[in-house]
Amino acid sequence: MDHFPVTNSNLSAAHLAQFLKEKYFRETEEVSCRLLKAGINDTYLVTCAAEKYVYRVYSFSWRTTEDIGEELRLLRHLHSHGVSVSFPIADQNGIDIHYFNAPEGERQAVLFSFAAGDKMLNYSPETHYNVGALMARMHVLTENFHLNRVTYTHQELLVDSLEQLKRFLPEHTEEMVFMKSTQAYLISEFQKADISQLRKGAVHLDLWFDNLNITNNNEVTLFDFDFCGNGWLCLDMAYYILQVHSTEKDEAERTLKINRFMEGYESVVAVSEEEKRIIPMLGVSLYFFFLGIQSQRYENWSNVFFNDVYLKRFINLLLKKYFDLHELGQEKLL
Repeated sequence: MDHFPVTNSNLSAAHLAQFLKEKYFRETEEVSCRLLKAGINDTYLVTCAAEKYVYRVYSFSWRTTEDIGEELRLLRHLHSHGVSVSFPIADQNGIDIHYFNAPEGERQAVLFSFAAGDKMLNYSPETHYNVGALMARMHVLTENFHLNRVTYTHQELLVDSLEQLKRFLPEHTEEMVFMKSTQAYLISEFQKADISQLRKGAVHLDLWFDNLNITNNNEVTLFDFDFCGNGWLCLDMAYYILQVHSTEKDEAERTLKINRFMEGYESVVAVSEEEKRIIPMLGVSLYFFFLGIQSQRYENWSNVFFNDVYLKRFINLLLKKYFDLHELGQEKLL
């Protein structure tokens, strides 16, 4: 009988191991593969002759082949210039992207190098300095580097995201009223920004502790460029600082780590005063954006916890708190 249609599936790790051995590691006796994380994309750990790799299987209809090709082009650009990133690996026939006829439809997949080290929720101020310097070296190479992918403007960050959220949070709630008012304030502020002082280029947009590995020698490797696109480079700085606020609860320690991150960044390239001014606003905007992504990918990622309680706690304890901490828009919201 025909299979009943599905919205999302997990490819068999055992069968992927056989596929990878045939395409990449023909001379190796044993290749193992196990699922590391299922989400918007599925991530598998591949082990071959004591070497590790990561195999990413993109969700159905999530990215176009051109989107993925541009992500790989950016990664090779960074890797070739000595920036520590997880980079794509072609198979023995020089092919980067493979396609799988999954139950929900065709899905793409790419093999990446393994980022040395481990994920850490909290780490030293000196490591934050290293992250800042690494991000700055990346931005030196991505300034004015255009990708044939999305350009992040207030439309993508604030407008489209709130439309997605409306499917899950009624418009009359106190939280949604706050979101609408904040959206209007942020759009107004971005339209008034001095764009001549805002560097533009290719951005990662998702740089936080979950997308970088750290070795015992404080060496940092960046990975998961799935959200890369075009925009103000300080978007990456804004998201990283936002995450330090959410993970470091001690105010003095948090301030120290953010300052060291900024010092590391500016040891490579200067940050304009206009970039510094709008970083908190961009941080709030990225909260909007990723709530929109969670709404959009509800069926294959967020349905375990995505409910009114979660959304109200997220908005009140994270987004609104960060907005208030930086005293943004108080005159607009009275």
